[in-house]
Amino acid sequence: MRIRIVDAFTDRPFTGNPAGVMLLDAFPDDSWLQNVALEVNHAETAFAHPLPEGEEADWALRWFTPVTEVAMCGHATLATAHVLHTTGAHKGPVRFATRSGVLVAQTAQDGTVTLDFPTAPLTAVDVPEGVAKALGAPVLAAFDTGPYVGDLLVELADERTVRALRPDHKALRTHSERGIIATARAEEPASEHDFVSRCFFPNVGIDEDAVTGSAHTALAPYWSQRLGRAALTGLQASPRSGFVRTEVRGARTLLGGRAVTVIEGELLV
Repeated sequence: MRIRIVDAFTDRPFTGNPAGVMLLDAFPDDSWLQNVALEVNHAETAFAHPLPEGEEADWALRWFTPVTEVAMCGHATLATAHVLHTTGAHKGPVRFATRSGVLVAQTAQDGTVTLDFPTAPLTAVDVPEGVAKALGAPVLAAFDTGPYVGDLLVELADERTVRALRPDHKALRTHSERGIIATARAEEPASEHDFVSRCFFPNVGIDEDAVTGSAHTALAPYWSQRLGRAALTGLQASPRSGFVRTEVRGARTLLGGRAVTVIEGELLV
């Protein structure tokens, strides 16, 4: 069985967010999928298999961190669409059947993948006691991001503050289902990005995620409303970093980016 490591939301190897991708004939049992994801040991490993003609989707898709299955993952979906396109396993737009409903990915001639994801519902909440201390920075506002994303989104003072965070990951675990999205407006509005973020997910075994597509289904509507534009570019300022192009279309949010296959091999078990 072929297995690939793909760097997503980047056009350069060793940047962006790496994901494992396996194309299968059917899903084996969950323990096997979880063990493979643990062996790959990236933020997520995606497993996909083709569906019969006439179904509402073309491929079934699931995502596993090293410790659990997740309900939504943007970068591993982008990575899977990239593999389907570059290997010729699927031509044209691809519809994925997932725990978050049917998600559509479309690949342009230049290799840019655009994902059609549900927009996360944002609900303002009181800043939970202890969050600022755990992050190591004052929090201006906090928002619940709904069931699919499952994070607490917090706005910080500025881009410099977001970049400088050195959070207490253990202390963050009690404040959301998955983790914390920390964000701020770009320091220079004329720069190549409109807002910056970092994502900490200790509850699913990922202290800091490199570039998080699912988080941008919440970041996009938040900053779109604040900045008055539907189309924006987010920079996730992790050590690997990457750009996510976003466009809010009501109940749906488009997420765009490139991907690079860096490893391809054979799984021997």
